[in-house]
Amino acid sequence: MKAVTYRVGIDVGGTFTDFTLLDQGTGTTHYYKCTSTPHDPSEAIEIGLRALLASLTLDPGGVSYLGHGTTVATNIVIERRGARTGLLTTRGFRDILELGRQARPSIYDYRVGKPPALIPRDRRFEVVERIGPTGEVLTELEEESLARAVRSLGASGVESIAICFLHAYRNPAHEERAKQVVSTLLPNVYVTLSSEIVPEFREFERMSTTTVNAFVGPKMALYIDQFRERMRSIGIPAQPYTMQSNGGLMSIESVRRAPVRTCVSGPAAGVVGAAEIGRVAGFSHLITFDVGGTSTDVSLIQNGEPLFTNQRLVAGYPVKTPMLDIHVIGAGGGSIALIDDAGAMKVGPQSAGAVPGPVAYGKGGTEPTITDANLVLGRLGRSALLGGRMDVDVDAARHAIQAKIADPLRIGLEAAAHGIIQIANANMSRAIRMVSVERGHDLSTFALCPFGGAGPLHAAEVAVECGIPQVLVPLEPGTLCARGMLLSDLSADYVRSCFAPADETSWRAALELVDMLEQEAKAWLDKEDIPDPQRRFRPVIDARYNGQNFEIKVDCRGLGRDNFSMFVERFHAAHVHEYGYAIPQRAIDLVNVRLQATGIVEKAPQPDVTGGGSFEAAKSDSRKVYIDQSRGWMETGIFQRSALPVGVDLTGPAIISEMSSTTLVLPQQTVRVDRFGNLIVKAA
Repeated sequence: MKAVTYRVGIDVGGTFTDFTLLDQGTGTTHYYKCTSTPHDPSEAIEIGLRALLASLTLDPGGVSYLGHGTTVATNIVIERRGARTGLLTTRGFRDILELGRQARPSIYDYRVGKPPALIPRDRRFEVVERIGPTGEVLTELEEESLARAVRSLGASGVESIAICFLHAYRNPAHEERAKQVVSTLLPNVYVTLSSEIVPEFREFERMSTTTVNAFVGPKMALYIDQFRERMRSIGIPAQPYTMQSNGGLMSIESVRRAPVRTCVSGPAAGVVGAAEIGRVAGFSHLITFDVGGTSTDVSLIQNGEPLFTNQRLVAGYPVKTPMLDIHVIGAGGGSIALIDDAGAMKVGPQSAGAVPGPVAYGKGGTEPTITDANLVLGRLGRSALLGGRMDVDVDAARHAIQAKIADPLRIGLEAAAHGIIQIANANMSRAIRMVSVERGHDLSTFALCPFGGAGPLHAAEVAVECGIPQVLVPLEPGTLCARGMLLSDLSADYVRSCFAPADETSWRAALELVDMLEQEAKAWLDKEDIPDPQRRFRPVIDARYNGQNFEIKVDCRGLGRDNFSMFVERFHAAHVHEYGYAIPQRAIDLVNVRLQATGIVEKAPQPDVTGGGSFEAAKSDSRKVYIDQSRGWMETGIFQRSALPVGVDLTGPAIISEMSSTTLVLPQQTVRVDRFGNLIVKAA
């Protein structure tokens, strides 16, 4: 008899840690949440996994797959508590981290400054060497200056060293030799090479990304070791995978080498999961809306595919690595409401997080939050959190909002609590417009896919404010990022810079680079034991019009050596899509060759659900819920999601409750359960 195995997905958030378990014997999916442990995120993983396995009386030895998403790397950068790091760079380039770029996100706000360099100037050392832009050696690596710099860094007590030499992306020989010297003189120091992390041009972004990787590397390695040891103590034999920022999975060893690729790990899993759920449910255009305890993450899915970017800011520091294009704002259930110096109410970006948390959690929080406001308005019930496993103190939430918001503004309690929600919704709506309307997308053709613990609670109002006609709420949306781990494939990105005017000759040279990258990718897939039928390769060339500063991506799937003219046509079309115009007579330059390699892995199925028999049977209670200033408090039915009938419309107002989240349906809106268990809300 074949042994029953289980697949587990885990998402470590700032407030809660989420779990999804697929029983491959029965095809049944189970969900669980527990509070996070910021001092050691792996502790919450162990606590939650033990509780989940015990509640189902499952053998830990049967866990055959373990995927997890984490914000550990991002939090290390945000809190600036990474390793003591040093830098080795080419003579004359010591101050690139300080100089940066001219572009400033808040150009007219003199109060906004740039964050301090992660490596101070006294730990940045120059080395005599020089590689030219085509990879030629202009100045040989001077071993004496290298050894002197390494010894100086050792004397300063560094735990990690970033090595970023000029044009190393074209010829990594000097960086590789420098790594050998560091390993000899400082064998216990973590080393990051720019030629391994970012083998493409643009010196500042390459150095910044290399620095971030070196800064988070040692502590991320410690977290990985703690995580693995806790899994061994439970008795789980599976080697864990980690979600990377591009929406694919990577091995633990890959995380150890390149932790910078996990900066949007957890949110990326949610986007991947939403895309797959939307595809099965028949929604190819989605706005993902992930509202957790600390932040709101929004992204756009078009024709079933998430959008990507090659660069983003992480706590103000540029990180140049392929990742899903996710926009993050400080608006989550734990976001704090306060009165600013001008006497106006603000919500976020400060968050109460998991500790002390919202006032109602009774963990020492004193500042009112979005969660407290939802409890005061009746949108969240006393037993709504974690299926009743987490007690809340609604009276404490009322007192905090009255004292900190209502009294200073001289307004009523309900008006104060509703004002908190309105401000939060406005901030969330603004983020949605940034990834959609401001990029030329018509929101009336999209559906909103809310998840995270608080997403479905705000989705109905946000959809109305943004003009989005439908809302797709997945099963147990509070654990969707964990579920996304079971819907993701292995993935790796490869890149090489290749500056050349676009013509038949350079086109063929670029395809030779694609072939070279494909060989690297195949070697990686061999290590991951991915069979040939489950391998996918997506070549992309970055190109731009001659004279432009920035390039656009051109999908080159299906193009061969004799298809240069087709590439040119695709470039012009991509430029129209990106900027709204093309210049057919203008010369084109090739910039980078990229390859995304994917190993298809088994995914959790989305089986049909049976649902309950009637709304009457699904209704567990009713209570007064505050809707808005014009409608005030309305008697609202409370329904258990698992008991709702399939394919039948329910007209709001309604509260739909489940373990990981609560969905609000406004008056005149309708909701129905589809065959896969998703809630489909007609918002407009």
